[in-house]
Amino acid sequence: MTQAHTNTDVDIMMIGHFARDKIVYQGKTTSASGGSVYYGALALARLGWRVGVITRLHTDDFHRLDELRQAGIVVHARPAPATSGIENTYLTPDMDRRLCRPLAFAGAFGVADIPNMTAHTWIVGPIIAGEVDLAFLKALVGRGTLALDIQGFVRVPEGDDLVFKDWPQKEDGLALVDVLKVDLAEAESLTGTTDVPAALARLAAFGPSEVLLTQASGVTVYAEGKLYQAPFTARQLLGRTGRGDTCFATYLAARLKAGPAEACRFAAAATSLKMEKAGPLSATMADVQARMAR
Repeated sequence: MTQAHTNTDVDIMMIGHFARDKIVYQGKTTSASGGSVYYGALALARLGWRVGVITRLHTDDFHRLDELRQAGIVVHARPAPATSGIENTYLTPDMDRRLCRPLAFAGAFGVADIPNMTAHTWIVGPIIAGEVDLAFLKALVGRGTLALDIQGFVRVPEGDDLVFKDWPQKEDGLALVDVLKVDLAEAESLTGTTDVPAALARLAAFGPSEVLLTQASGVTVYAEGKLYQAPFTARQLLGRTGRGDTCFATYLAARLKAGPAEACRFAAAATSLKMEKAGPLSATMADVQARMAR
Protein backbone atom coordinates (compact mmCIF):
# COMPACT_ATOMS: atom_id res chain seq x y z
CA MET A 1 0.00 0.00 0.00
CA THR A 2 1.49 3.32 -1.04
CA GLN A 3 0.91 6.91 -0.16
CA ALA A 4 -1.63 8.76 -2.27
CA HIS A 5 -0.06 11.34 -4.57
CA THR A 6 -2.50 14.12 -5.33
CA ASN A 7 -2.33 17.77 -6.23
CA THR A 8 -3.47 18.75 -2.74
CA ASP A 9 -1.24 20.44 -0.17
CA VAL A 10 -1.68 17.49 2.21
CA ASP A 11 -3.33 14.10 2.00
CA ILE A 12 -5.12 14.45 5.34
CA MET A 13 -5.98 17.57 7.34
CA MET A 14 -6.87 16.92 10.98
CA ILE A 15 -8.89 19.36 13.09
CA GLY A 16 -9.35 19.25 16.85
CA HIS A 17 -8.04 20.36 20.22
CA PHE A 18 -4.56 19.27 21.24
CA ALA A 19 -5.04 17.97 24.77
CA ARG A 20 -3.23 17.51 28.05
CA ASP A 21 -4.90 14.39 29.42
CA LYS A 22 -4.83 12.31 32.60
CA ILE A 23 -5.23 8.56 32.27
CA VAL A 24 -6.40 6.50 35.25
CA TYR A 25 -6.19 2.72 34.91
CA GLN A 26 -6.06 0.10 37.64
CA GLY A 27 -5.23 2.71 40.27
CA LYS A 28 -2.39 4.36 38.35
CA THR A 29 -2.58 7.93 37.02
CA THR A 30 -0.41 9.19 34.17
CA SER A 31 -0.32 12.44 32.18
CA ALA A 32 -0.03 12.51 28.39
CA SER A 33 -0.55 14.59 25.30
CA GLY A 34 -3.75 13.65 23.52
CA GLY A 35 -6.47 14.40 21.02
CA SER A 36 -7.06 13.12 17.51
CA VAL A 37 -4.64 15.70 16.13
CA TYR A 38 -1.92 14.08 18.25
CA TYR A 39 -2.55 10.36 17.92
CA GLY A 40 -3.97 10.42 14.41
CA ALA A 41 -1.59 12.88 12.80
CA LEU A 42 1.57 11.30 14.18
CA ALA A 43 0.44 7.85 13.09
CA LEU A 44 -0.11 9.02 9.52
CA ALA A 45 3.08 11.05 9.31
CA ARG A 46 5.13 8.09 10.54
CA LEU A 47 3.50 5.88 7.91
CA GLY A 48 4.40 8.29 5.12
CA TRP A 49 1.33 10.38 4.45
CA ARG A 50 1.34 14.18 4.15
CA VAL A 51 -0.55 15.55 7.14
CA GLY A 52 -1.73 18.92 8.39
CA VAL A 53 -3.19 19.87 11.78
CA ILE A 54 -5.53 22.70 12.78
CA THR A 55 -5.71 23.10 16.55
CA ARG A 56 -6.21 25.41 19.52
CA LEU A 57 -4.28 25.46 22.82
CA HIS A 58 -2.73 27.82 25.36
CA THR A 59 0.51 29.44 24.23
CA ASP A 60 2.29 27.96 27.27
CA ASP A 61 1.78 24.55 25.62
CA PHE A 62 2.82 25.50 22.08
CA HIS A 63 6.13 23.69 22.66
CA ARG A 64 4.16 20.44 22.76
CA LEU A 65 3.52 20.90 19.05
CA ASP A 66 7.23 20.48 18.30
CA GLU A 67 6.75 16.70 18.27
CA LEU A 68 4.29 17.10 15.40
CA ARG A 69 6.48 19.48 13.40
CA GLN A 70 9.50 17.22 13.84
CA ALA A 71 7.47 14.46 12.20
CA GLY A 72 6.88 16.70 9.16
CA ILE A 73 3.32 17.69 10.05
CA VAL A 74 2.11 21.13 8.93
CA VAL A 75 0.72 22.76 12.09
CA HIS A 76 -1.78 25.63 12.24
CA ALA A 77 -2.25 26.52 15.92
CA ARG A 78 -4.44 29.26 17.35
CA PRO A 79 -3.85 30.59 20.90
CA ALA A 80 -6.61 29.76 23.38
CA PRO A 81 -7.33 30.75 26.98
CA ALA A 82 -6.60 27.17 28.09
CA THR A 83 -5.39 23.84 26.76
CA SER A 84 -8.14 21.25 26.66
CA GLY A 85 -7.77 18.13 28.75
CA ILE A 86 -9.75 15.11 29.88
CA GLU A 87 -9.28 12.72 32.76
CA ASN A 88 -10.07 9.24 31.40
CA THR A 89 -10.78 6.65 34.11
CA TYR A 90 -11.00 3.18 32.57
CA LEU A 91 -13.50 0.92 34.31
CA THR A 92 -12.85 -2.46 32.69
CA PRO A 93 -9.68 -4.49 32.04
CA ASP A 94 -10.24 -4.27 28.27
CA MET A 95 -10.51 -0.46 28.65
CA ASP A 96 -13.69 -0.39 26.56
CA ARG A 97 -15.70 1.55 29.18
CA ARG A 98 -14.49 4.74 30.81
CA LEU A 99 -15.54 7.75 32.82
CA CYS A 100 -14.46 11.10 31.38
CA ARG A 101 -14.00 14.28 33.39
CA PRO A 102 -13.18 17.61 31.71
CA LEU A 103 -10.07 19.39 32.97
CA ALA A 104 -10.05 22.47 30.70
CA PHE A 105 -11.45 23.67 27.38
CA ALA A 106 -9.69 25.60 24.59
CA GLY A 107 -12.82 27.09 23.07
CA ALA A 108 -14.67 26.76 19.79
CA PHE A 109 -13.17 26.68 16.31
CA GLY A 110 -14.37 29.30 13.86
CA VAL A 111 -14.51 29.24 10.09
CA ALA A 112 -11.64 31.75 10.08
CA ASP A 113 -9.43 29.05 11.65
CA ILE A 114 -9.48 27.05 8.39
CA PRO A 115 -6.27 27.83 6.49
CA ASN A 116 -6.13 28.36 2.74
CA MET A 117 -4.89 24.85 2.07
CA THR A 118 -6.20 21.87 0.17
CA ALA A 119 -6.54 18.31 1.43
CA HIS A 120 -8.01 15.14 0.03
CA THR A 121 -9.65 14.29 3.38
CA TRP A 122 -10.61 16.54 6.28
CA ILE A 123 -10.89 14.75 9.63
CA VAL A 124 -12.87 16.68 12.24
CA GLY A 125 -11.91 15.11 15.56
CA PRO A 126 -13.25 17.20 18.46
CA ILE A 127 -12.85 15.77 21.95
CA ILE A 128 -15.54 17.74 23.80
CA ALA A 129 -18.92 19.10 22.72
CA GLY A 130 -18.63 22.78 21.86
CA GLU A 131 -15.42 22.63 19.83
CA VAL A 132 -17.16 22.48 16.46
CA ASP A 133 -20.61 23.57 15.27
CA LEU A 134 -22.71 23.02 12.16
CA ALA A 135 -21.46 26.23 10.52
CA PHE A 136 -17.90 24.93 10.76
CA LEU A 137 -18.85 21.57 9.23
CA LYS A 138 -20.74 23.32 6.43
CA ALA A 139 -17.63 25.38 5.63
CA LEU A 140 -15.72 22.15 4.92
CA VAL A 141 -18.32 20.63 2.62
CA GLY A 142 -16.99 20.38 -0.93
CA ARG A 143 -13.33 20.78 0.06
CA GLY A 144 -12.69 17.02 0.02
CA THR A 145 -13.90 13.97 1.88
CA LEU A 146 -15.41 15.14 5.18
CA ALA A 147 -14.84 12.70 8.04
CA LEU A 148 -16.21 13.21 11.56
CA ASP A 149 -15.44 11.58 14.90
CA ILE A 150 -18.75 11.86 16.71
CA GLN A 151 -17.25 12.00 20.21
CA GLY A 152 -17.03 15.79 20.12
CA PHE A 153 -20.79 16.03 19.69
CA VAL A 154 -22.06 13.37 22.10
CA ARG A 155 -19.48 13.78 24.90
CA VAL A 156 -21.05 16.68 26.75
CA PRO A 157 -19.79 18.54 29.87
CA GLU A 158 -22.27 18.21 32.72
CA GLY A 159 -21.02 19.57 36.02
CA ASP A 160 -17.65 17.97 36.70
CA ASP A 161 -18.27 15.08 34.32
CA LEU A 162 -18.45 14.32 30.62
CA VAL A 163 -21.54 12.30 29.79
CA PHE A 164 -22.80 10.70 26.59
CA LYS A 165 -25.88 12.37 25.16
CA ASP A 166 -27.64 12.17 21.84
CA TRP A 167 -26.76 14.93 19.37
CA PRO A 168 -29.94 17.00 18.85
CA GLN A 169 -28.72 18.21 15.43
CA LYS A 170 -27.54 14.81 14.24
CA GLU A 171 -29.87 14.70 11.23
CA ASP A 172 -28.59 18.01 9.87
CA GLY A 173 -25.00 17.35 10.91
CA LEU A 174 -24.62 13.79 9.67
CA ALA A 175 -26.16 14.75 6.33
CA LEU A 176 -22.96 16.78 5.72
CA VAL A 177 -20.57 13.94 6.57
CA ASP A 178 -19.01 11.39 4.20
CA VAL A 179 -17.36 9.11 6.77
CA LEU A 180 -18.41 8.81 10.42
CA LYS A 181 -16.50 7.33 13.37
CA VAL A 182 -18.19 6.02 16.53
CA ASP A 183 -17.34 3.66 19.35
CA LEU A 184 -19.74 1.20 20.96
CA ALA A 185 -21.02 3.59 23.65
CA GLU A 186 -21.44 6.45 21.18
CA ALA A 187 -23.33 4.29 18.71
CA GLU A 188 -25.71 3.24 21.47
CA SER A 189 -26.25 6.88 22.52
CA LEU A 190 -27.09 7.89 18.96
CA THR A 191 -29.27 4.94 17.93
CA GLY A 192 -30.56 3.37 21.14
CA THR A 193 -29.32 -0.08 20.19
CA THR A 194 -26.29 -2.18 21.09
CA ASP A 195 -26.67 -4.28 17.93
CA VAL A 196 -23.68 -3.15 15.87
CA PRO A 197 -24.93 -3.89 12.33
CA ALA A 198 -28.28 -2.28 13.10
CA ALA A 199 -26.65 0.78 14.69
CA LEU A 200 -24.30 1.33 11.74
CA ALA A 201 -27.12 0.99 9.22
CA ARG A 202 -29.18 3.54 11.16
CA LEU A 203 -26.28 5.99 11.28
CA ALA A 204 -25.57 5.57 7.56
CA ALA A 205 -29.22 6.36 6.84
CA PHE A 206 -28.59 9.89 8.12
CA GLY A 207 -26.14 10.50 5.27
CA PRO A 208 -22.60 9.14 5.76
CA SER A 209 -21.58 6.75 2.98
CA GLU A 210 -19.26 4.94 5.41
CA VAL A 211 -19.43 4.40 9.17
CA LEU A 212 -16.54 3.01 11.23
CA LEU A 213 -17.00 1.59 14.74
CA THR A 214 -14.28 0.56 17.17
CA GLN A 215 -14.67 -1.73 20.16
CA ALA A 216 -12.36 -3.91 22.23
CA SER A 217 -12.44 -6.80 19.74
CA GLY A 218 -11.72 -4.82 16.59
CA VAL A 219 -13.06 -2.50 13.92
CA THR A 220 -16.28 -2.75 11.92
CA VAL A 221 -16.96 -0.72 8.79
CA TYR A 222 -20.32 -0.24 7.09
CA ALA A 223 -19.76 0.85 3.49
CA GLU A 224 -21.73 0.46 0.31
CA GLY A 225 -24.40 -1.43 2.26
CA LYS A 226 -21.90 -4.07 3.34
CA LEU A 227 -20.15 -4.88 6.63
CA TYR A 228 -16.40 -5.34 6.89
CA GLN A 229 -14.66 -6.47 10.07
CA ALA A 230 -11.09 -6.91 11.23
CA PRO A 231 -9.88 -7.94 14.69
CA PHE A 232 -7.40 -6.13 16.87
CA THR A 233 -4.40 -8.37 17.48
CA ALA A 234 -2.48 -6.43 20.14
CA ARG A 235 -0.32 -8.79 22.19
CA GLN A 236 -0.48 -6.42 25.17
CA LEU A 237 -2.61 -3.39 26.02
CA LEU A 238 -0.30 -0.55 27.02
CA GLY A 239 -1.63 2.14 24.67
CA ARG A 240 -5.44 2.01 24.72
CA THR A 241 -5.86 5.80 24.76
CA GLY A 242 -5.85 7.04 21.17
CA ARG A 243 -7.20 3.75 19.78
CA GLY A 244 -10.10 5.33 17.93
CA ASP A 245 -8.05 8.30 16.70
CA THR A 246 -5.42 5.98 15.24
CA CYS A 247 -7.96 3.62 13.72
CA PHE A 248 -10.01 6.34 12.05
CA ALA A 249 -7.00 8.21 10.65
CA THR A 250 -5.31 5.10 9.26
CA TYR A 251 -8.57 3.85 7.74
CA LEU A 252 -9.16 7.15 5.95
CA ALA A 253 -5.57 7.36 4.73
CA ALA A 254 -5.71 3.81 3.42
CA ARG A 255 -8.98 4.63 1.64
CA LEU A 256 -7.10 7.11 -0.55
CA LYS A 257 -5.87 4.10 -2.54
CA ALA A 258 -7.70 1.01 -1.23
CA GLY A 259 -11.27 -0.20 -0.91
CA PRO A 260 -13.10 -0.39 2.43
CA ALA A 261 -12.24 -4.06 3.07
CA GLU A 262 -8.48 -3.56 2.75
CA ALA A 263 -8.60 -0.21 4.54
CA CYS A 264 -10.43 -1.88 7.44
CA ARG A 265 -7.72 -4.55 7.69
CA PHE A 266 -4.98 -1.93 7.46
CA ALA A 267 -6.51 0.20 10.22
CA ALA A 268 -6.95 -2.82 12.50
CA ALA A 269 -3.32 -3.83 12.02
CA ALA A 270 -1.97 -0.31 12.59
CA THR A 271 -4.15 0.18 15.66
CA SER A 272 -3.10 -3.17 17.10
CA LEU A 273 0.54 -2.14 16.88
CA LYS A 274 -0.28 1.24 18.46
CA MET A 275 -2.04 -0.39 21.43
CA GLU A 276 1.00 -2.52 22.22
CA LYS A 277 2.92 0.59 23.29
CA ALA A 278 1.99 3.76 25.17
CA GLY A 279 1.77 6.91 23.10
CA PRO A 280 1.12 7.42 19.38
CA LEU A 281 1.87 4.77 16.78
CA SER A 282 5.61 4.27 16.34
CA ALA A 283 5.47 1.45 13.78
CA THR A 284 6.53 1.65 10.14
CA MET A 285 4.55 0.82 7.02
CA ALA A 286 6.50 -2.44 6.80
CA ASP A 287 5.45 -3.30 10.36
CA VAL A 288 1.79 -2.72 9.52
CA GLN A 289 1.99 -4.79 6.35
CA ALA A 290 3.66 -7.61 8.27
CA ARG A 291 0.87 -7.55 10.87
CA MET A 292 -1.73 -7.66 8.07
CA ALA A 293 -0.04 -10.73 6.62
CA ARG A 294 -0.24 -12.72 9.87
